[in-house]
Amino acid sequence: MTTLLETRYRTVLRLLPAYYRRDRAEEMVEVYLWDVDQETQDQSRPTLGEVASVAALAVRSRLAATGAPRPYVLLGSAVRHFAVFAVLLQAAAAAVDRVLGLTWWSTHGTRNWEMFLSGFTGRGPLVGVAEAAEWTLPLLWTVGFFALLRDRRRLAQASVLLAALPTLWPFVAPLVTELAPPDPWFATSTALFAWLPALALCTAYHRDAPVAVLPAGSPGLAFAACGVVMGASEVVLPAMGDTVWAPATCFVVGALGWLLLRSRRTGQSPACGAVALAALGLLLLSVRVAALYPWFGAGVPFVFIGGALGQAVALTLLTVVLAVVARRDLAAR
Repeated sequence: MTTLLETRYRTVLRLLPAYYRRDRAEEMVEVYLWDVDQETQDQSRPTLGEVASVAALAVRSRLAATGAPRPYVLLGSAVRHFAVFAVLLQAAAAAVDRVLGLTWWSTHGTRNWEMFLSGFTGRGPLVGVAEAAEWTLPLLWTVGFFALLRDRRRLAQASVLLAALPTLWPFVAPLVTELAPPDPWFATSTALFAWLPALALCTAYHRDAPVAVLPAGSPGLAFAACGVVMGASEVVLPAMGDTVWAPATCFVVGALGWLLLRSRRTGQSPACGAVALAALGLLLLSVRVAALYPWFGAGVPFVFIGGALGQAVALTLLTVVLAVVARRDLAAR
């Protein structure tokens, strides 16, 4: 006779994909019920630790590396590549933004430097701490990127989660300070641009996942190349330097380079790279549009709107091309 505890365990195991339940569910239920008497089985339920363990296994088996059905292996590969590309973009963007910002504030007179420092000290201790965290924590994207490529996964996961935290401050600030609420679309898309890569890294690089690799070059070279492209995009066109301009420009250049590299190598993208880039392009496009929308009707000079519109068009076209390439690659596998 099926006991209440067994029924509850089987309900929790429904979190697992069908292929995993088919092979392992009966064995897992036997292990869970081992040495538990009948009376206890009719009065107890799975512990939170057991439920959390099954939930983690459900994520790990869906983002599989090997030994799973093809859709789960492809999904795992795509999410891992998305995490590497997106964390690299975040790392370079955070470093370039702070290097250029510090350079500008420190070389344009004492008044400007004091204005920069007043952002941390002139609006009370809570806002000062939050501003300091917003300035420093994103630098951990760089730690997360290099830790991931050196296969130090715990350090990489902790770093990217801390680096993404400041994107939540715009939602919290109006509740605890007198700061005005943010534009909801831009704040939400910016938070997704930070948290989706962080969560992708934490879930897809589990203990069974392969070591992270780049399509070409060393981690240092890739980071430096992204930094040069982003820095040049802001130095050559300083008027366009909003928070989206540099990473979006770097994505366009990097994705075009990836397509060129793919055409010269095998004519087929390795391990769902096109899927990952298409998803990243779509995410960047959402941030670009969310940043651009409030400018309409706000008296923003046409050069700003025209440049942002051109970038949005480039992102759209490139994302469509990557989606087509991804579809062909998946069909060929």
